[in-house]
Amino acid sequence: MTVMLDPRRLLRWIYIGRLIIAVAIFLAAVLVWTQGELLDLLVASLAFALATGVTVASWAYSEIYKRPLRTDFLYLQSIFDLLLVTAVVHVTSGVNSQFAALYILVIAASSLLLPLGGGLLIAALGNVLYVAEVIFFASGTQLTVAVWLQLGVFTAVALGSGYLAVQLRREGEGKATLVAELMQLQLRAEDILRNIRSGVLTVDSDGRLLYANPMAEQMLELNLLERIGQPILESIANVAPDLAHAIKSSVADRVRTTRAEAVVTTRARAFPVGVTTTHTEGDGQRTSRTSTAIFQDISDVKRMEALRLRAERLEGVAELSAALAHEIKNPLASIRSATEQLSRVPHATEDERTLSTLVMRESDRLSLLLSEFIDFARVRVARAERVSVVDIVRAAASLATAHPDSQSVEIICDLPADGALIVEGDEDLLHRALFNLTLNAVQASPAAGKVRLEAAILDRAHMPLGAGFESGSVAIRVSDQGPGIAMGIRDRLFDPFFTTKPGGSGLGLAVVHRAIEAHRGVVFFDSTDRGTRFTVILPRTRSGASNTFGASS
Repeated sequence: MTVMLDPRRLLRWIYIGRLIIAVAIFLAAVLVWTQGELLDLLVASLAFALATGVTVASWAYSEIYKRPLRTDFLYLQSIFDLLLVTAVVHVTSGVNSQFAALYILVIAASSLLLPLGGGLLIAALGNVLYVAEVIFFASGTQLTVAVWLQLGVFTAVALGSGYLAVQLRREGEGKATLVAELMQLQLRAEDILRNIRSGVLTVDSDGRLLYANPMAEQMLELNLLERIGQPILESIANVAPDLAHAIKSSVADRVRTTRAEAVVTTRARAFPVGVTTTHTEGDGQRTSRTSTAIFQDISDVKRMEALRLRAERLEGVAELSAALAHEIKNPLASIRSATEQLSRVPHATEDERTLSTLVMRESDRLSLLLSEFIDFARVRVARAERVSVVDIVRAAASLATAHPDSQSVEIICDLPADGALIVEGDEDLLHRALFNLTLNAVQASPAAGKVRLEAAILDRAHMPLGAGFESGSVAIRVSDQGPGIAMGIRDRLFDPFFTTKPGGSGLGLAVVHRAIEAHRGVVFFDSTDRGTRFTVILPRTRSGASNTFGASS
């Protein structure tokens, strides 16, 4: 976009007009040289030569070398044009010349190029030159009323053109300011769209891609930025059919979509997205109807919602478990004691002793299971103090290394050297949770496999959506190289009493969840056929997160 008064553009027209006048006068003088005076021919020739030289030099200065148009350069242009017009008037009958009106053009152009005072100065110089031509070169000519009127016209043109130039400059400055603001807003909007965590797509009524931000390209794994102006809906439908349908309905049928869900399936993974679409009507000529879709990965939101529901379900199960365990444990203790006494009766047979031993052994196993139920129900932060996550992770790794199941598995700790990861919590409870996760990873790993434990500060860019944590929370990751978790059991993995291990109680991961929840943290997992990674996120302080999963609902 250009401003309303561009001096360089006006100068280009001045250069062209100057050359046309010089060439025309020179040709006229040459064609009638036999009838005219030799002085007139000389003046015309000099005017042509000087006009050509000055114009070429000025063109090089302003157009080729792009030098700044300083005021002295513009004054020189205007003064030369006045001299050129005076020469033209002289060789074309002086005061009676029809070319005297060219003074008006020079004065008007000067008023547009120069400040208001400069335009009046050029007008005054034009008046002096015109009067000199009348008095000294047009013999017998007096300063008649017509001459005075001509001089008045020159002055009026200078004043009017100067006023118009001032207004044009003012409008031009306002337009330039508006253009700059629009450009700034455009750059700011572009920067926002490039950095937000939502994909943005705009297509026209023919399904051609008009705009895509980098996040849309990344989420769909399509080369969108290289396909601007090309049909794109079919390619989108291959990875996200519902998203493509929402865009097509918006642009074709004017159907707005709000908070809908779609699934994006790429080579790496499949994940849900929230979709909102809107459309704009074109003018039917230069622009057509367009549709814009904004979509965002909501897998974290879904995950946080599942965590919230899991927490509610575990709380109910914990209360029931505690009640049942208390009701069963006392009668069970009586049964075991009575059986033990019966087994010691002197006249008891060998079969009776064997059965008594079996009853006591099973009673002990049931009592241990009931104790685990009670521990599961009583998971609470007994004391909150500042503890080192690095020390807790190392202790859990050390204990898991000593376990018989870890003889052929290497446990690797990737922890900060300074050990500066401090959280507020119950050290015993956190140790128990991390040990369970580490032992599960060891048991899931193949022979000669590796289990990796990591801990680091989690920045806001990698914070799960809806978690409600402050920036700077601590993330602990436990990764194995096992075959992954089967799709059919992933939804039940944290359910109490659900286990795939022979003889397992099914409370290990349930206790982990409740222990982390007691610290207002979250625990979730990602699993592929190349391994599983559990991630625990803990706030630095117990007040550093919103009420348990409240932000995810």
